[in-house]
Amino acid sequence: MISPDTIRTVIGVIGNGTALVLFLSPVPTFCRIWQMGSVEQYSPIPYVATLLNCMTWVLYGLPLVHPHSMLVITINGTGMAIELAYVTLFIVYSAGAARRRALLLLAGELAFVAVVAVLVLTLVHTHERRSMVVGILGVLFGTGMYAAPLIVMKMVIQTKSVEYMPLSLSLASLVNGICWTAYALIGFDLYITIPNGLGVLFAVAQLVLYAVYYKSTQQIMEARKRKGDHLAMTELIVDGKPHGSGTAGHY
Repeated sequence: MISPDTIRTVIGVIGNGTALVLFLSPVPTFCRIWQMGSVEQYSPIPYVATLLNCMTWVLYGLPLVHPHSMLVITINGTGMAIELAYVTLFIVYSAGAARRRALLLLAGELAFVAVVAVLVLTLVHTHERRSMVVGILGVLFGTGMYAAPLIVMKMVIQTKSVEYMPLSLSLASLVNGICWTAYALIGFDLYITIPNGLGVLFAVAQLVLYAVYYKSTQQIMEARKRKGDHLAMTELIVDGKPHGSGTAGHY
């Protein structure tokens, strides 16, 4: 008979895979940002929140804090590198207040995690207490990571458009939340259960919004395209008039 630990490990490996998909799901968004040379209306909050969450869980998984948590370290270490790349790209392709805000958030997060690591490792002297302190922070920041898209969801409701709420990110969040909730429940790790359980609820809410506003999004994008084509045609006609007048003047 398969032991609970074996099942938990298998689910953890699957969770690593789904989390990697989650971390990589914004790639099309950042390809668009790179092509456009601008962050447009995209928000850095989901990526900054995910970076803070990953750094906290890497700290949680360290042998000095919570032994035997290699699966937690591997995926969150990978996620930390990926999210740092996203935030860096966001800073490069943003300007003004948006760039300053992203820089301040990044600097604040790095400083905060460094201070927490030093304090926990020097002032707290048992694995249980260290796990509790960092685990509570992990619950808060994990919830923040999953709740960060609420800002985008508000914009979706206001604009009746899901253009800036990628479906791939919502689907990856749902699958990832389900896997890690199952992983945590088997070993009953409360600190992993809470944020991922909430993550499932937030992801479902995003998918509901996507279903509700998908049709209106297509209508808005079609209207924008028609307007763009009309403006291009108008400019062509207007630009053509002087040339026509000039040619007539030669006769």
